[in-house]
Amino acid sequence: LVFTEEDKYGLYSNLLFKYFLAEGIVCGHDLFVASAKEHPDNILKELPAPLLDDTYGKELGDEAAAVKSDDFQDSMKIAWRYQNLPKMEASPTTYTKFGHYYDVSKKMSPELCQSVKWHSFYLHEELSFESKTKAWNMNSGYARLLQSIQRIISQEGFDGSDPQKKQRNVLRIGIQSLGSILWGDDVCCSDPPEDPHSLTKFLYVLRGLLRKSLSACIITVPAHLIQNKAIMERVTNLSDMVVGLESFIGSERETNPLYKDYHGLVHVHQIPRLNSLICDVSDTKDLAFRLKRKLFTIERLHLPPDLSDTVSRASKQDLAGSAKLLSSGCGAMAMGEKHLDF
Repeated sequence: LVFTEEDKYGLYSNLLFKYFLAEGIVCGHDLFVASAKEHPDNILKELPAPLLDDTYGKELGDEAAAVKSDDFQDSMKIAWRYQNLPKMEASPTTYTKFGHYYDVSKKMSPELCQSVKWHSFYLHEELSFESKTKAWNMNSGYARLLQSIQRIISQEGFDGSDPQKKQRNVLRIGIQSLGSILWGDDVCCSDPPEDPHSLTKFLYVLRGLLRKSLSACIITVPAHLIQNKAIMERVTNLSDMVVGLESFIGSERETNPLYKDYHGLVHVHQIPRLNSLICDVSDTKDLAFRLKRKLFTIERLHLPPDLSDTVSRASKQDLAGSAKLLSSGCGAMAMGEKHLDF
């Protein structure tokens, strides 16, 4: 169960959501898409086009050339003692290839979308013919969604507890903007909410369904609207992986020279843990994402090695103050001083 905290405008989290579904189509997995905001048919029409093995190198050639040219220009600015350090490969044009890459400037072909079996759940259609009564002492929208997921798992042969005669496959479940007011939940618009347990009950039952079936699920939640911290802690504990996207749009970091190469930060709050009480902590804590012309990439956040001579002393102090907002893993910072110490 992958829990994704949406950025404030839902732009980049929606793109990550579509990447998950597109990977399922390329791998031949069955899909189940649920939403209360956008019709699942429209979501599937907007999936990015894959760059397959024979074309991805050619398509990414421009991106790689641009990265190398930028590196060459920056090499004149880097201090001599850093030039011999091993450089981290941030571009996807490496020899070790995992998964697939996608071109966000193009849409996936309808023929490829129809090559896999997919199921949709649009809340407004599901509740239009049903009386809005609570089942399992839960929000009616959540209850109907659980019933649909349970039906698909049992009917389509994804139930791992029962021996299946069909060929085994994986079901990818995508749920968009869960917990928003569109689902009839008030955890986003009131504190304390009238029904604080519907979301946690839903995730508890959903995780049980995932454990007994051959399925994986990604959920996007507008966490910035949920003011109740206790609910967010419960939701985090009920998820296997929790990732937050913080976009720079509308914030002071959008115009800050320190972040000029990135569009936002990636916060990995929790990663899956097996046979342990606490999860392993990644060495790389400072991750950032950027949307290029064709690619959406997540990279390690690199601070500039040195500030340009044209930057005034006041701007340097502002940059130093902004840098303190980052976690401690992003380079050694001189505490108590007004400059960055690399």
